Parts: sequence; C-alpha cells; structure tokens
Amino acid sequence: MCGICGELTFDGSPASADAIIRMTCAMERRGPDSEGVVARGRVAFGHRRLQIIDLSSKGEQPMVDAALGLTLAFNGCIYNYPELRAELEGKGYSFFSTSDTEVIIKAYHAWGPDCVQRFNGMFAFAIHERESGRVVLARDRFGIKPLYFANTKSGLRFASSLPALVAAGDVDRTIDPVALQFYMSFHAVVPAPYTMLEGVRKLPPATIRIIEEDGATTERRFWSLDFGRSAEDEERSFEEWRDLTLDELRKAVARRMVADVPVGVLLSGGVDSSLIVGLLAEAGQSGLRTYSIGFEEANGEKGDEFVYSDLIAKHYDTDHTKIFIPSTDMLDALPETIRAMSEPMVSYDNVGFYLLSREVAKHVKVVQSGQGADEVFAGYHWYPKVAGSNDPVGDYAAAFFDRSHATLNQHLGPEWRLERDEARAFVEAHFAMAGATDPVDKALRLDSTIMLVDDPVKRVDNMTMAWGLEARVPFLDYELAELAARIPSRHKLAHGGKGVLKEAARKVIPADVIDRPKGYFPVPALKYIEGPTLDMVRDTLTSQKARERGLFSDTYLKRLFDDPRSAITPLRGSELWQVALLESWLQSHGI
Repeated sequence: MCGICGELTFDGSPASADAIIRMTCAMERRGPDSEGVVARGRVAFGHRRLQIIDLSSKGEQPMVDAALGLTLAFNGCIYNYPELRAELEGKGYSFFSTSDTEVIIKAYHAWGPDCVQRFNGMFAFAIHERESGRVVLARDRFGIKPLYFANTKSGLRFASSLPALVAAGDVDRTIDPVALQFYMSFHAVVPAPYTMLEGVRKLPPATIRIIEEDGATTERRFWSLDFGRSAEDEERSFEEWRDLTLDELRKAVARRMVADVPVGVLLSGGVDSSLIVGLLAEAGQSGLRTYSIGFEEANGEKGDEFVYSDLIAKHYDTDHTKIFIPSTDMLDALPETIRAMSEPMVSYDNVGFYLLSREVAKHVKVVQSGQGADEVFAGYHWYPKVAGSNDPVGDYAAAFFDRSHATLNQHLGPEWRLERDEARAFVEAHFAMAGATDPVDKALRLDSTIMLVDDPVKRVDNMTMAWGLEARVPFLDYELAELAARIPSRHKLAHGGKGVLKEAARKVIPADVIDRPKGYFPVPALKYIEGPTLDMVRDTLTSQKARERGLFSDTYLKRLFDDPRSAITPLRGSELWQVALLESWLQSHGI
C-alpha cells in the first residue's frame, strides 16, 4: 500500500530532506496518490501513499501523534486493525482517523515494540520516539513488505526499495560476491540480510531493529514457524486436518477483504487462486472482479491457462478480464519490468505479473493472490524426494539448485569465484536448526521463510506496486501457516502434494481445476530464447559495461549463445536468461 523511506544521523548533523525527496520520487509508482515528508533534526521520514484504508487526508503519512510523541512511516495493511482499535479504545486511547496506520501508533505506545505480535497483516514500518530519539524498524512475519537499509557516513537510510536507496546517493554499489553466488546457485534467491550490493542490506522477515540515538543497534526475531507437533496432532485424521485448514483459510481470505476500495482476485486457473474465488463467492461476494493473463506459445509450449480460469470465472459468474500478450509486447515491456525490480529476479513470470498489474490497476487498487500455497502445503516436486531421505540437503540441492559449486566456478569470471560454497552451507545450517525434525518439514521451513520471501513474494510486491496495486496473499496468513506446520507431512504429501489443501478445495470449487496437471505462469518466449529475444540478451552480455564487469567467463557465454536451449536448469529455467537478467538489472540501475 505504499513506499516508505527515512534517514537518521548519529553525528548531530541534520537528516537530509533532499535525500528523502530523491527516495520518495524513486518510489512514486508504489504510492501515486500523495507524498509526505516529516523532517526534525537528525531524523526524517518520507512516504508515498496508495489510498486503501481511510481515503481522507487524516490517513496521510508520515503520521505524527504529537500527544504521544511518535512519528510513523508505514507500508502494508493490518487486517485486524478494527479489533485492535476497539481494544485500544477500551484502554482509553482516542483516534483522529479511521486508518490502520494510527492503530499502529497507539499499539506501539501501549505495548512497545512487542505490538507486532498482535498484528495480523503485512507490514514494514519505521517509528520515531520523540523523547528518546530511538527509531524502530519492523518487518512482517513472511517479509511480504520489503525494507532495505544502507549505512552512510553520518548515519543510516532505509527505504521500501533498493533503487530508492541508490537514488539517494552515498551508497556502496560494489557487487557482493556472496550474493552473486546465491543468485547463480540458489535459483536467484538472495536471503536477508544480503543484497546484490555490498552497501545495501535488507531487514529479515519477522524482525525488529531498534536503533538508539547514538547509533547503537539491537535486532531480534519476534516470530518463527515451528514445525513441532503434539501427540494429538500426529493422531488427528486427514479429514480433521482438511476441515481445520478450510476453516482457517476462510478466515484468512475474509480478513483480506478489509478495504475502503473494491478488492479483486488474480485468477491463474490453478487450485490456489480458484479456491480464493470460491471462498469469496461462498461468503456472498457478487460481481467479483477476476483477472488472467496469457502469452504466445513458443517451441510448442502453450503460454496460457485460460481454459481453467475461464471455468472458474463462468462457474462463479465473476466480472472476468482476460489479457493476452503477444511476444512483441512482452519484449517491449521487459526493460520497464527489470527497472521495477528491487533486486534481480529470474523467474519468467515477472513480466507476466508486471503486465497483468498494469491492466488490473486500471480497475481496482487491491487484489488477492494465491502465492505461498505450494511452500506452506507442500506442492513442489522435491518434497517427496526429500521425504525419508538419507541426505535431505543433497536431494533438496539436486532439485532446486541451478548448478553445483564446481560448475558455478567454471561459469563465473575469475575474480568472482569463491572457495566456500555459501549457498550449500546456508541450506545445511538452515536444515540443522531446531524446530523441525522431519526432512520435509525442514525443506518446507526453508522454502516458506526464505525462498518464498525472496522470490515469489518479492516478485508479486515489486510487480504489483510498480502500478500502484496492492496484492494480498491469504495463504501467508500466519495463523494458517502455523496450522499447516502442525500437519504431519504425510498428509500434505498426499494426492501428489498439497493433499490436505486439495481435499479442502474439493468442498468448494469444481474438481476439474483440482485434478488438472500442475501448472505455472508460462512465458515460453523467455525459456526458449531465440530471434529478437536472443539478439537482445546477446547485446546486453557483450556490451562494454558487461565486459568491464567480467561476471561470467567468455567460454560459458559463447556456449550459451551458440545453443541457448541446451542450458536449462533443474527448475526449467534458461541459464542464458538468468545471466542476461542480472546484467540487465545492473545496467538498468546504473550499477
């Protein structure tokens, strides 16, 4: 629902209002409705607003509560804010707006930083205490809303996007070799706190960062997804888990209808988005607006799933819009799609979400989307391979990693090669953490709290907010995720994966959508690179800037140019597109 930014200094110098303006300008598309800046001495906050809740000027930000001595810049939505407001009114607090933003201010005053434990929603915020000078940064449990920061000579800056920090200046833009290795190995997932730039870091999900007036900083995680389960959980029947899941999902979808503007649904035609539509219809929503996108086929591979989205739209009589994108239009949109990325993201469907969001934003400001179901309910093909494995890390890496460490060091230019396999070591450490003993649970925890955050969730945020569109993801309701974590993996793996969710869906939506082959967001022209697409990526990777950077070995690039179709990763990605996307992103942001 917005873009936030700020600067705080530790040497007594005033915060730079000019830097704040440069950052808010860089985030204009995240919040096209209004702009605000509050600067007082060593602390300044900026905000770009997308009006969703309390459309009046009383909801504008940064929000200042002079009586409480608090200033807030907030991005996101607190779905349970009406209940929290009522509780706070019972404690004697009075409100001047009807916004969820003001609820955060009062909640912070009442409960301190621990207020985040009470929020059900997506959020990234900064709050400044006038009396102590303290600034507190916080990010929601699944990192649905982004928050980047960079140290400066005099203090620290933060923003909702990495390019906004770059636009403010004074940022070390050196490429981080560890992040580069993650990008090339861990399927473009670069986990917090890393980013592709050494001078920019990101706040991990479910984290509170408290920054004192002198710069002293403490950071703590306020939530983790626990896969421990009781004896009762182990013994509960599949049917009980199915019904509990459906009840919790009903609540999650209903929560995400809170808005003072209409809410639509991105309808891919898969089980997850179809189930959202079905539950909204079940709850009495009529005239629901739904949207689907498709592309031209390439190499005999179909580029749309309209047959399934049409089925759902007709079944529930939604106000449905189909968007078909010719390959030429897709190529034309690629430069803007890449500029909209806070970090390089290799998935083909970035351009799909970008173009879909462009059209959807002409009709609504808020949509629900089905991201997260595969990571929470075990929908990917590698989970059965990991189950009962004697080498779960190895089996996970074989399915998910784009290349081995040895191969990576053949693909990278000499100065970018590292001795240590950072990506593999990261996965090993994560699998070894307490809180999950089943190998499937270990993989689900990694995917839902790391991979999901820095791939599907980031992609949806970046591409929708590029058009001032807010996307809400009910499958990442933390109460639903906590329930799913308690379900024994055998139930989630049933029926080819997502067993519990599929059987819950069977009570709501047509079986034809549930029993179909698993699909994805296809953009064939970026998987089978040829013709104009091949010319574009070759020009990018042989440019003067790319040659000076030397990220990739000449031998590797030549092989990719000669036979692009031969280099497909285990997850069906094009290696040529992966390296071209990274170089394009660096050039797009002047790095």
